[in-house]
Amino acid sequence: METLFMGRNIIFLPRVNSTNSYAIEMLKNVNLAEGTVVHTAEQTNGKGQRGSVWNTEKTSNLTASLVIKPTFLNLKNQHYLYQISALACYDVLAELLDTSQFDIKIKWPNDILVNKQKVAGILIENHVTNSKLSWSVVGIGLNVNQTIFDEGFNASSLKLALGKEVDIDNVLQLLCKHFEKYYLQLKNNKFDQIKAEYLKHFFRLNNWMDFEIEGIVKTMYIAGVSDEGMLWLKDKNDRPYYMDVKQLKWLY
Repeated sequence: METLFMGRNIIFLPRVNSTNSYAIEMLKNVNLAEGTVVHTAEQTNGKGQRGSVWNTEKTSNLTASLVIKPTFLNLKNQHYLYQISALACYDVLAELLDTSQFDIKIKWPNDILVNKQKVAGILIENHVTNSKLSWSVVGIGLNVNQTIFDEGFNASSLKLALGKEVDIDNVLQLLCKHFEKYYLQLKNNKFDQIKAEYLKHFFRLNNWMDFEIEGIVKTMYIAGVSDEGMLWLKDKNDRPYYMDVKQLKWLY
């Protein structure tokens, strides 16, 4: 593992309900080292955003949780954990795919798309003590060798893109390497640098897009993300809207 700490301690589980849940339970009882990675061949009850379930075919994909202890990070900046996680996933895919053939984008807040199809998702669970982050579990699911997805689920995988099997352990090593790189930038307060890189790969940035907002379809201009990590939109009158994930649905 070409890292200082990320992935130096790996806990592999043949089968588990959720790597995030397992890591959280361990953190409550054991002083897990920062950089510990919990991953599994089969996740039976994976977590997604807003209480959804992350379904993944057993032995085919990367399902992992990265344990970090960002005690240096102000609570108002915790959304940067999503940004560095998304950038790490982007870099993994960009290292394995030809970016002249595959359009890799970060779709706010937590999806990574390849040619508009979901290939990776992120779920971060934070623990706060005395108004400070004490630890975070970064759950990442990345479709590696799965080729069949549920109907209506617009997804793809590395195998579908490349036409061949991909070594999941190698993908995990790449993920640890790239995540550590951005995590150290965050530790050094490189907020502007991280945000600029994040926006460089932002799905539909500076374009008009249809969203479902409060049950109504609205065409909005995607201007970026706010300093609080919310999606920054503008309407046709240039009026700004700052949206939380629960307030809208992407239509594309």
